[in-house]
Amino acid sequence: MFEFDRVATGSHHDPHSILGAHQDGENWTIRVLRPMAKSVTLALAKSKSLELSHLHGGIWEGSLKSKKAPDYRVDTVYEDGSTWTTDDPYRHLPSIGELDLHLIGEGRHEELWRALGAHLHSVSGDLGVSHGVSFKVWAPNAQAVRVVGDFNHWSGVGHAMRVMGGTGVWELFIPGLSVGTKYKFELLTKAGNWITKIDPLARATEVPPNTASIVTDSTHKWKDASWLKARAKTNPYKSPMSIYELHAGSWRLGLDYRSLADELIPYVTEMGFTHVEFMPLAEHPYAPSWGYQVTGYYAPTSRFGNPDDLRYLIDRLHQAGIGVILDWVPAHFPKDDWALGRFDGEPLYEHADPRRGEHPDWGTYIFDFGRTEVRNFLVANALYWLEEFHIDALRVDAVASMLYLDYSREGNDWLPNIHGGRENLDAIAFMQETNATAYRRNPGIVMIAEESTSWGGVSAPTDGGGLGFGFKWNMGWMNDTLRYIEKDPMYRKHHHGELTFSMLYAYDEKFVLPISHDEVVHGKGSLLSKMPGDRWQQLANTRAYLAFMWSHPGKQLLFMGSEFGQLSEWNQEHGLDWWILDQPVHQGLQLLVTTLNKVYRENPAMWQRDHEREGFVWIDGGNADGNVLSFLRYDDKGNPVACVINFSGGPHHDFALQLPKAGKWNEILNTDAHEYGGSGVGNFGQISTDSNGLAHISVPPLGAVWFKPAQ
Repeated sequence: MFEFDRVATGSHHDPHSILGAHQDGENWTIRVLRPMAKSVTLALAKSKSLELSHLHGGIWEGSLKSKKAPDYRVDTVYEDGSTWTTDDPYRHLPSIGELDLHLIGEGRHEELWRALGAHLHSVSGDLGVSHGVSFKVWAPNAQAVRVVGDFNHWSGVGHAMRVMGGTGVWELFIPGLSVGTKYKFELLTKAGNWITKIDPLARATEVPPNTASIVTDSTHKWKDASWLKARAKTNPYKSPMSIYELHAGSWRLGLDYRSLADELIPYVTEMGFTHVEFMPLAEHPYAPSWGYQVTGYYAPTSRFGNPDDLRYLIDRLHQAGIGVILDWVPAHFPKDDWALGRFDGEPLYEHADPRRGEHPDWGTYIFDFGRTEVRNFLVANALYWLEEFHIDALRVDAVASMLYLDYSREGNDWLPNIHGGRENLDAIAFMQETNATAYRRNPGIVMIAEESTSWGGVSAPTDGGGLGFGFKWNMGWMNDTLRYIEKDPMYRKHHHGELTFSMLYAYDEKFVLPISHDEVVHGKGSLLSKMPGDRWQQLANTRAYLAFMWSHPGKQLLFMGSEFGQLSEWNQEHGLDWWILDQPVHQGLQLLVTTLNKVYRENPAMWQRDHEREGFVWIDGGNADGNVLSFLRYDDKGNPVACVINFSGGPHHDFALQLPKAGKWNEILNTDAHEYGGSGVGNFGQISTDSNGLAHISVPPLGAVWFKPAQ
């Protein structure tokens, strides 16, 4: 009776071995669990029926002769006279196949989201088609697992799952459920305690602070085939990439995914950005984490709509010719007791040793990158966003924290690798596998690393020992140039090297130049507020700095609000200060960024050879006394653009500029133009050289001018 007791309490690891139909020669014995029932009858094919007898603890039993496993429905009468007719979850075969289980065990299931989680499922039989939901979850340390939800009043006794051999995967098909069903898993730990957890593979969730997983299914019909076809043929290194980074919840307060499409797309299109980058959109319980404390890795946050609403937004962006980058957070996850942490009562997704499994700064768990199933969970997650949501690029957060075992740790509070070193070999292998797999399956996508150290080969191919990313954020350029630009112009000559140092390593990696959200929070102030001087000087500094950024080798990323001179530092609860655009000077800065993007895209010299040494030549990188940089950018055909940036507070008239080609050169950009809020110092749209290519030009104060040969 012990086995029956476990079934009756929903604590059996294989309830299907007791419940459901079991063959004994020519007879079939059928058992169902119906606690509190007065009578139980099975409705069979051809209008036949079978009355069951109570066996033990709410388990009812009956036998019949049949050549095959009978199809049946369960009619249950209760003491109050109510009658319920339901299908029986325990008469069904497993809804997960051997191949899926094999691949999960090996850690090689590249479409894990199709195998695990909650999915609509249908089974045909003599009594018709049974529609419902199949649930599958990986919990190798659990003694028993139950499905609970709004369909069973959050009591899982009648919906215990079966374990599929030694894989640690539990499965149950529950007929009668549909899209919108709310659910969680109850797990019996080795210690004998029941704990309730969300589905790690849930593809939809309740709106926080509620935490239930939700059954979903996509009906979205994609219309971006032409975009994907063109993407597959595009070389991102030789293409323009001007990225607008935003936080979906605070770009404009109150927008959902669909209304965001209506307002964001015209704005980004008019501004001329090639891509948008969303801060993390995976589900997270704590909004002020900005999405970096992920609990639902496969679920777009429900704050702004359902998963198909997000698909709609991305589809619309693609149709408008705008690429989509998504921030992805595989480095760590929060300790919420209803989420991934200690998922089946034991360390599972996280490393068991706190020296590797817990992050001292962030108060989070760190994934066990060396465990095949965990690595598979993350690799498949990257593929999920790329393939199910047509994301064009993933920006991988906190790569440095994954690379080093002693990251943010002091003394001996870290565990060396097998060679005694500080390199996290498991994390390295994970990133290499993720990148190689993503590129293999999705032509034209890009993987981008936020990596802040001097680790070599971040954007080098995996077959040569590199990490395999397409790009790396240039944090050195960002730190050096911001440190320079924050100084008063009268002191800048002593720090000139902070502007030029980046060119010593500009081709060691394939870089993105980021002015991201991290630079405008936590007391750092907005980009505009970093600039010295009065408001005019601050705006002029910002215009010159952005022109330098757009002309420097590498792709560009600018955080929302910086394009129009947001005064206050970003606060996700308050949104952007759009009202400031009532002021013409801020309109001017916004127009300058629009012009930067336009001129940038129209001139391949500014992006075609970003990662080739021959694409950049100094005219004069050593003019520290004048606070001036001058250099040439070249495209594949040898066409040049000359860039001159003056970071001093006064203009330089009769400035000698040696150009590689004699004749007339058009002034294609002047950040000091009146229309941008400048003083109007310039060259009347054109300059001329002598026969040796020497020109004498006017360089505006705190301004930049770009030139190209006149046709």
